[in-house]
Amino acid sequence: MKRTLQETIGYFPSESEAEAAQRRLTELANVKLASRGFAVPEQGGDSPLLSLGRSLLANFEEKLRIFGEPLCPVDQAIHDFLVRYLGDQAAGVFEADEAWLPSSALTLERHGLARVFSLPADADRLESDILSSYRVHQGVCHNPAKDRRTTEGVFHIVEDGLPIPADKKGVPRRTFARLLRAALQPPEEFLRLPYTATRPAAEQAHTFVSLLLRPMVCPEVPGVVRQRTMEIRFFAPGALVSNLDFVESIFGNAGDPSLPENDARLDAGGWTGHTGCVILAPHLTGLRKKDLGLPAFGEATERQRADGMCWENEDELYNEGGAFKIACRDASGVCVTLIADSYYGYCKKEVKTQISFAANLFGLCEEEHAGGALAFPSFDHGEDFSVAQLGSLVNHTWEEVVRRHGANMEVKPEGYGVDRRWPDIVYLPETARLDLRTQRITWQRPDGLSAERKMLAGETYVMPSGYKVEMSQSVKGQRWRLVGTQAEGTLCHKPCTVSGGGKSEISKSLADAMLAGPVTIPHFQEALRRVQEILDMGQEFFTSRFHTPRQPQLPSRPILDPSRSFGSVVRMMTPGHLFTESYNRWLEAIPRPVRGLLLILKRRYQAEWGDDWASKFSVDMIDGQPGIELKFYNQRLYTRYLRVGFSGQGAWRIFGLRKDFAPAVKLQREDDITASVVVAAEKLKGLHPKLDEPAYKFVANCEYRLFQRPDDAVIRGYDRATEADFSKKGMFFSNYEPLPRGLAQEMTEDAIRFGQFTEAAQKMIQEVSMSDVPDWFVCTANPRIVDGKPTKNPRYLQNRPDLGDPRKEYLGEMGARLYRRLEAAAPVLNPAHSVLPGRRNNPAEPEAGIRPLAVFGPIHYQELPELFMDFAASLTGKSPSTTGAGSEGALTKGPFNCLLPIHDLNNALLSMLLTRSHGFSSAAGHIGRKYRVDHDISLVVPEVWSRMHIHERDPQWLIDHGCLESVKDFEHQGRVIPGSRLGWRITQEFVSRFFGRVFNDPTAVFPVDMLRPELQSLEEFVDGIEHIAEAHQRVATNYFLDGSLEHAIPPLRALLTIMAEGSWEGKTWHDPDFRRLFEAEGLMESEWYQARLEARAVTARRLWERHVKDLSKFLERRTRLQPVERAVMEEKLHHAREQLLDLERTGAQRYRGSLGLDPGLVEGRSS
Repeated sequence: MKRTLQETIGYFPSESEAEAAQRRLTELANVKLASRGFAVPEQGGDSPLLSLGRSLLANFEEKLRIFGEPLCPVDQAIHDFLVRYLGDQAAGVFEADEAWLPSSALTLERHGLARVFSLPADADRLESDILSSYRVHQGVCHNPAKDRRTTEGVFHIVEDGLPIPADKKGVPRRTFARLLRAALQPPEEFLRLPYTATRPAAEQAHTFVSLLLRPMVCPEVPGVVRQRTMEIRFFAPGALVSNLDFVESIFGNAGDPSLPENDARLDAGGWTGHTGCVILAPHLTGLRKKDLGLPAFGEATERQRADGMCWENEDELYNEGGAFKIACRDASGVCVTLIADSYYGYCKKEVKTQISFAANLFGLCEEEHAGGALAFPSFDHGEDFSVAQLGSLVNHTWEEVVRRHGANMEVKPEGYGVDRRWPDIVYLPETARLDLRTQRITWQRPDGLSAERKMLAGETYVMPSGYKVEMSQSVKGQRWRLVGTQAEGTLCHKPCTVSGGGKSEISKSLADAMLAGPVTIPHFQEALRRVQEILDMGQEFFTSRFHTPRQPQLPSRPILDPSRSFGSVVRMMTPGHLFTESYNRWLEAIPRPVRGLLLILKRRYQAEWGDDWASKFSVDMIDGQPGIELKFYNQRLYTRYLRVGFSGQGAWRIFGLRKDFAPAVKLQREDDITASVVVAAEKLKGLHPKLDEPAYKFVANCEYRLFQRPDDAVIRGYDRATEADFSKKGMFFSNYEPLPRGLAQEMTEDAIRFGQFTEAAQKMIQEVSMSDVPDWFVCTANPRIVDGKPTKNPRYLQNRPDLGDPRKEYLGEMGARLYRRLEAAAPVLNPAHSVLPGRRNNPAEPEAGIRPLAVFGPIHYQELPELFMDFAASLTGKSPSTTGAGSEGALTKGPFNCLLPIHDLNNALLSMLLTRSHGFSSAAGHIGRKYRVDHDISLVVPEVWSRMHIHERDPQWLIDHGCLESVKDFEHQGRVIPGSRLGWRITQEFVSRFFGRVFNDPTAVFPVDMLRPELQSLEEFVDGIEHIAEAHQRVATNYFLDGSLEHAIPPLRALLTIMAEGSWEGKTWHDPDFRRLFEAEGLMESEWYQARLEARAVTARRLWERHVKDLSKFLERRTRLQPVERAVMEEKLHHAREQLLDLERTGAQRYRGSLGLDPGLVEGRSS
């Protein structure tokens, strides 16, 4: 039975429903405590539910005492794995009848129980050495001892399973056995459940708590691929129950692990066959190496000495007393991890690790460190709109819409429709014309008569082609306008993105970052005169602007000619390499206010004005002198601006946006942990008609809530979305300063600073000031204070945007459905269109020993060899999420990968080859020493990419049209600098052509020394490239040390050899023979690809055989099943047997066009 969002993640449509559910959960929490013989807090002792059930609970408790508590199926599987894996190395560690997992753990089978237990029933604060917890106005705030995670020396793996990556520490099995036993015996204070912590000592509950997760590993592609999940058991000592609240809020609660409906072994076709287990044990950092069975230094192997898995002094602590996590896993598909820290990020990243583990062993799919959004470009249409403005390519009709989707709408006799699910979505015929001045919609009815309807704010008008139009007022008090949004979006997929590289930012709305201000025109009369001069320039002047006229037989159209688009005027008024030098000099001499006024005129010009356009504009007279704020028909004009970085002094670099620009509508698809799958095109129907690739990648977010770090939210009023989130109830915060309730009143009295907050934040603070409970609240402007200064890593859990706005999702789907002419029941498939990884760049910090990485421009394209050099190393600058900079390993997953990184590299390259994708990376942090850009470019890139036609995203097209320039190797002080590793970077032509679709003056946004960082400092540019090349070599060497090279597919084996040794079979990375290895031709006929398909077939067969065995055994043992339950299980068994027969018929070729599976990961074949 599929669990609801309320059951899985505690998501409720309204606060009143959430509050009612919270009261029921509190009653359930008291019942659970009583069922285990624990004292119930006074507040819950008189619960009706508890009173009625006391005799039943007593009966249950007595049966537990007599018969004990058998392990649930998943725990039994984990126990059996540990016994088998540790074998004789556990002798003398565990007693014969001793549990190998936490016994009698309190099972949290409903979402929200963990939150109830995480704070005292009668207090709003609880502090300990490892955690400080607060009940706040908006939810809960938990501040662990450390405000962020570290990646150095943290990741350990038990020996004798799958190969251990060179960057991880290998641990003997006997040491893990002792660590495991110690993890099951935490100090008494760690077991104390916060819910009862304020009660007398005799009434305090001390227990482990446990949770079942079923995170997604393979996404669904409707009609082609079924969603697959793995199972993960989480155990924590009671004091850390908030960690389970955290992980279940992100990944969902999968229910009671003892019930058959939650047993993955019986979930034929829905389970990958993989099991995880996580045990939190912060106290392990206090154990001595000697006591854990590690050898003395003189008896240790070379690797043990290098990894610190030995001791010279008997008092040496394991891992030098620092945080760590240790994984025990093998090819059977079970992974058990101990985490010796309480920071929340480790829990989330461990789930990511185990999803990746399952994806690699399952085949077909990937776990990716990615962000992403489906971006629908939007446009400001001013005061009127008709379908004719969309061009001749749109020929959809109202009759088609009614024929396919009439059942989903109320079709009106006047010839329009109202959506049955969302009555504020209105479907219009192709003859519709929207006029904002009259606020009327007119169209021609099928019978030839005219019809009209009032246009209303809040309604969305959908054309037969799926194009959507709405009334919009970006800032209260400003002019209304019509904003249109395209039917089709561009799925911008941002994989392989380092910490701080902008994974979250790619899906954030640009509207929240936009600023509004008056249009200023100094020297107004002079500006009018100059604009008229430009308009009076002869057609011959503009026709001759090109070096080589494209259509010499056609004269240039006048600027105000209706047939000339606004975009073409922007391009002709922006310097470019296609123009003559004299024309570019003429453009550069035009003052920016004059150019801005010309564009405003073009945007608003109406043919009936003729030459009398100047009278429509004016400025006020101030103290007898002309002002500078422009008016149109005596109404002040506003324009919109966007920040793109900072000046050297820290001032914002603000740039005007195009007058017809509106921020894209974004549907978030990824944020950090992505599941993806590649599907052959021949299996798919109903894609965008202009897509034509042999295979496509489909992505999905594994998380329901997102662990956000809102960097800019400390600026009051800047991050409107975050301030809105902080005004909601039921939130989870970490690393925020708990503010006493009384401070809210003081904040409201600080009128100037209080007024800087958004309306939502102001309302929240006012509510706190008038409330009686709880005692605390948090504010975006007040991160936690650590070592006397605000932390750089404030976090909160944000509800995934699509959960909170289903109408927006529906509109996006419906628009594409109409454009593609899909039937109402057909799935709308949106594969990843563009691969746009992010970089975190930093200038040099000699005093901190950090070398420069800021050698990349705003956007770079790299061919696959150069791109995968970077993916293998995944170099990063400093990030607020972690305590250092350096390499994040293969595709940024290295620190959280318990397998050899080559498996992820193999999958990623194969994915790019099968889908014929191209990688364009964007910069975060810095560009050179001069430009700090933070995440500003990450925000803009989806706007640009969604406005590019599909053919314009082809790198060869961009190269042919002068939009990309290659970075060459060059000589410096007698050394050859491998500049070509940077690939291709965007040029002024790219900026003018594509950023000109967003900005008024794009060349001002990206000056030459930003596009070419070497112009800022050649020495830092050289040092940065050499730093990258040295890191490539160092990282590649690890692939030789840990045996990864043996598992590399041929192109990567050659690439890693070149990275480490400088050549492969006598060839460098420039050699054509080497580069041909990265071409898709012949891929699917190669021996190594066929071996991957065979490997996948083997694991699939084993899993279906396992399902047949487990389902058969279940049906044999459960003789008292209800008829409906038995029928369901018998149907699953039948399905499993059918799949086995189908595999026998089709063999490995059924997986052709997919990623298959790395043969080295098939159980029985791994080395």
